[in-house]
Amino acid sequence: MPADLTESMEEKTQNHKKRNPKSMMRKIQKSMMVILAVTFVLFYVILSVILYNHNLSLLQSELQQEAKYICAAINVSGAQYLEEMDEAAAQTRVTQIDEEGNVLYDSRRDGSSLENHGGRKEVKEALARGEGEDMRRSATVQTDMYYYALLLNDGTVLRVSRAADSLVSTALQVVPVIGALGVLMLILALLLARWQTGRLIQPINELDLEHPLDNEVYTELTPLLQAMDRQNREKEAVSNMRKEFSANVSHELKTPLTSISGYAEIMKNGMVRPADVPLFSERIYKEARRLITLVEDIIKLSRLDEESVELEKEEVDLYGLTREIISRLAPQAGQKNVRMELSGEPVKYCGIRQILDEMIYNVCENAIKYNNEGGRVTIWAGNTLDGPKVTVSDTGIGIPDEHQERIFERFYRVDKSHSKERGGTGLGLSIVKHGALLHGARISVDSKPGRGTRIEMQFMSKEAAQPQ
Repeated sequence: MPADLTESMEEKTQNHKKRNPKSMMRKIQKSMMVILAVTFVLFYVILSVILYNHNLSLLQSELQQEAKYICAAINVSGAQYLEEMDEAAAQTRVTQIDEEGNVLYDSRRDGSSLENHGGRKEVKEALARGEGEDMRRSATVQTDMYYYALLLNDGTVLRVSRAADSLVSTALQVVPVIGALGVLMLILALLLARWQTGRLIQPINELDLEHPLDNEVYTELTPLLQAMDRQNREKEAVSNMRKEFSANVSHELKTPLTSISGYAEIMKNGMVRPADVPLFSERIYKEARRLITLVEDIIKLSRLDEESVELEKEEVDLYGLTREIISRLAPQAGQKNVRMELSGEPVKYCGIRQILDEMIYNVCENAIKYNNEGGRVTIWAGNTLDGPKVTVSDTGIGIPDEHQERIFERFYRVDKSHSKERGGTGLGLSIVKHGALLHGARISVDSKPGRGTRIEMQFMSKEAAQPQ
């Protein structure tokens, strides 16, 4: 393999890798891991909230029950019960507050050193309703506290409180367990993701791209497979067209070359009488002209295929252009005694004059070639509601229905047995078709065998050409 071709293939491979750095399998795996991670974080947050609310509920229940026991004991034994509680290392803080808000007793600090508690929410509620509660951060112990207060029989308020874990501290407490569980889940999820994505990708890797619709795979891939099947059929049609075109080109080029070579060889070998030399020279000239015309038509068609036409568009009077073409075709029409008639009106169209000339010329030339002796060709050029139009009608041999869709194909001839007699390269109508595509025009054919042919070239008006 040539070195430059190898380098080109390697460069294409590297460019392909640059454009596709990630595989579908890895992308699915990463997506699954991201989904799992997000789900796990949400689970962690929700679990922390649930645990916080559960712990707070237990704390409230226990503290309220404890407060009721202490209240009952004080109501029976008196306030000295609180003095006896000082020796107990209880987590619960107990405070007695009089009706004025003064602290009479506190299990943690000297009551006289504490500020007035009359404005505390739980104290005010207890004095008003018999009990009260509140959840706030204590300025004394600098932590979140739950307070519960009850009204004693002597009119004072008994308040109990205990430190409560915050939501953040609750979340931090479960971090070790959740972290270990998360690592195990991620490892398990990664293994399952690889296994599952392998199963998902396998049918795609085993697709039969030559016959896409024969695959039994996910329904989501049906539009893609249908598009691939359509492209395969289009590629096959293009390939067949290219093969047919190559074969026809070879045949069409070989025919005049063979004739020229044969006539020249006969003349070279002295097998032609001097009186017949002009006849042989004329035959060689005709075949050479036919060959030149064929090459010119192939070049024109190739340029139209590649859309490499560099001519600028200009205002062209289709009626005037048609009249010029009729004048150029008059000698051909005279040879077959075909009468050509032009009607219509001047109409301007913005297009490429050379291509418009070739389009109208080829249609009119065909109308003469495939007409009967003494026939008639009627041409109309003018404006319609849809835009400028040129119509060419003849009284010739006509075109069977089964051939009408193919007459614009390259080298396709309806009357193949007399194609050489009638002349032409078989590319004229193909040039017309490509010229119409270049100008956004529509071509329609109406023909009946033995009753003639009518070809219309409908050009788009300026209003229709403008985007809506």
